[in-house]
Amino acid sequence: MIHFYGIPNCDTVKKARTWLAEQGRDYTFHDYKKEGADPAKLSAWADEVGWEVLLNKRGTTFRKLADEDKADIDQAKAVRLMSENPSMIKRPVVEHSGGLLVGFKSEEWGAALG
Repeated sequence: MIHFYGIPNCDTVKKARTWLAEQGRDYTFHDYKKEGADPAKLSAWADEVGWEVLLNKRGTTFRKLADEDKADIDQAKAVRLMSENPSMIKRPVVEHSGGLLVGFKSEEWGAALG
């Protein structure tokens, strides 16, 4: 089973959902805006792929943070920031039987989910 985490109006999430539909793949969707982000799950993902991969520093939510929030980030601080501001989580995040995908690259998804 594929568990898909994201924000419905995100363009990358839309592309990834379209790709899954084209592949005929079923999934459950977790909407961060409605359901929030679980700190324990974020921590587990960070252990698996690294918090640096999960934390989206390019987005406006991160850029609008106070300088002290952007400074000295470690895993604990990154998890706290992402759980408080789910828009800072790189999207989408997909849990599947073979592991975890962060972001959308069709070649990578094809290899992992094909």
